[in-house]
Amino acid sequence: MKALKHLNKYLLKYKFRLLLGVLFVVISNIFGLYPAQIIRETFNLVESKLSGKVIESSSFFGDLFNELSFGKAILAFGGVVFALAIAKGIFTFFMRQTIIIMSRLIEFDLKNEIFNHFQHLDTSFYKENNTGDIMNRISEDVSKVRMYLGPGIMYTANLITLFALVIPVMFSINVKLTLYSLTPLPILSIIIYFVSNRINKQSEQVQAKLSDITTLSQETYSGIRILKSFVKEALFISKLNNENEAYRDNSMNLVRTNAVFFPVMMLLIGLSTIFTIYIGGLEYINGNITLGNILEFVFYINMLTWPVTAIGWVTSIIQRAAASQKRINEFLSTPSKIKNPSNEHFDLKGNIKFKEVSFTYPESGITALKNISFEIKQGETLAIVGKTGSGKSSIINLILRNYDVSEGEILIDNHNLKDVNLNQLRENIGFVPQEVFLFSDTIENNIAFGYKNGLPDESVIKKAAKNAAIYSSIIEFPQQFKTRLGERGVTLSGGQKQRISIARAIIKEPKILIFDDCLSAVDTETEDMILNNLKEVMRNKTSLIVSHRVSSVKNADKILVIDNGQIIESGTHQSLIELGKTYFKMYEQQLLELNEEK
Repeated sequence: MKALKHLNKYLLKYKFRLLLGVLFVVISNIFGLYPAQIIRETFNLVESKLSGKVIESSSFFGDLFNELSFGKAILAFGGVVFALAIAKGIFTFFMRQTIIIMSRLIEFDLKNEIFNHFQHLDTSFYKENNTGDIMNRISEDVSKVRMYLGPGIMYTANLITLFALVIPVMFSINVKLTLYSLTPLPILSIIIYFVSNRINKQSEQVQAKLSDITTLSQETYSGIRILKSFVKEALFISKLNNENEAYRDNSMNLVRTNAVFFPVMMLLIGLSTIFTIYIGGLEYINGNITLGNILEFVFYINMLTWPVTAIGWVTSIIQRAAASQKRINEFLSTPSKIKNPSNEHFDLKGNIKFKEVSFTYPESGITALKNISFEIKQGETLAIVGKTGSGKSSIINLILRNYDVSEGEILIDNHNLKDVNLNQLRENIGFVPQEVFLFSDTIENNIAFGYKNGLPDESVIKKAAKNAAIYSSIIEFPQQFKTRLGERGVTLSGGQKQRISIARAIIKEPKILIFDDCLSAVDTETEDMILNNLKEVMRNKTSLIVSHRVSSVKNADKILVIDNGQIIESGTHQSLIELGKTYFKMYEQQLLELNEEK
């Protein structure tokens, strides 16, 4: 239960709803208590009337029975019971409207708390945890916690109230009959506890297998072109059949458990009624109770059956909620390694300086950079080239402050990067990643996503598209800029996605532009067109171009050649060509490949 203490702040927040809900629980059960007593009184009076005895009763019902005819009296008693049932129903409705809605409000707040916390966690968190697990904590785990906050609290309050109201009344009538009639109910509760746990585990197995089927289906549909090109249809059909068979087996196990559970439950409930009638009959013969008392006890047993049944179910709910909240707390207690040090305004100009920077990835322990030093002045363009895994993207991650340096320091306008307003830093950087991500939205909205101040004019979106050399492709679509993209932009080619990503970065007019090998999917002709268009965009802006293609970086003010996390060459395109080492070899090789293509 320690894990569930995190929810106390929300229970305190909605304490008036909770207290009002508990009050409605009490009132609804009071209205549920009286019909049994009225029916007892009525049955006793009817028995006396039919046996020819003189009805002597100081109660309201006895007087009413004497004043009215037999039929009218029965009808009047039925009307009172019906009115009490209506009142109970109304307050039961109010009970659910307060406690269940309270649980929904807490679910809403808890999901927002988790989502907001996820938003502030650093990149390493998302590398260390898979997306499915993250999604489960904010969906499945929160749903299980809500069951504790709603039905769990409501049925517990209902159980306590009913026991407090009904058990004393039953003992006051006849102790022996009470003990016998209640005997099967604790057994029922214990059985339900164990069976509920078994049903929950089997349900989770069914859900897990259903998730596997969904994942396999999604991968099949997403990769249908690859699947067909390798002629693997039969293999995937076989895989799906195996998963479906496992799902069927798990589902049948669940069905069998339910098939045993419900008859056993009905048997134990029936035993309570049998004990009530049998022991009640013996007590009636002995003159200890009336026939009305027996009928009254049957009503009480029926009233207690569901609350007692719910003990095992609620216990299982609380256990699952505690386990889920523990998982949620693990993430909520995870601090972000990258924190915003200040909310003060920072007028960023774009001077960047690396001073003997070394960096090791915390999640893998791989050293990506070793004692790197360089400087980019405002308005300059720096290019970084090198083979895969040399440390190029690590430099970008450090500038974006997705990670902090292990050694050395990075200066932005002569301020340590760790001391700069993080939000303003990122707002002033236009970043085009190597792995393009586009939303399942219109092309227009994907480009406008990068705009800082609300929604831009259509002319601003078109200008960004033209600068990214994607405008001519967009207007060829039937709906042009209103064209909706598929999941992750699947309806576009790789080059089109990259160019839309470039348009999204430049539309915000940042002080610093970073291009992380973002022209790898376009041909050299389109690459030249994009770079020529970007010259005007990059004017007076600090630009950083990461690429493995010399053609993308040859016009940079300075070029760094990175290998194994170290700078091995630096200079202009011409000076590096004249040096005749690594950069020159890359240039010759790519020039040869280009000539072969022609």
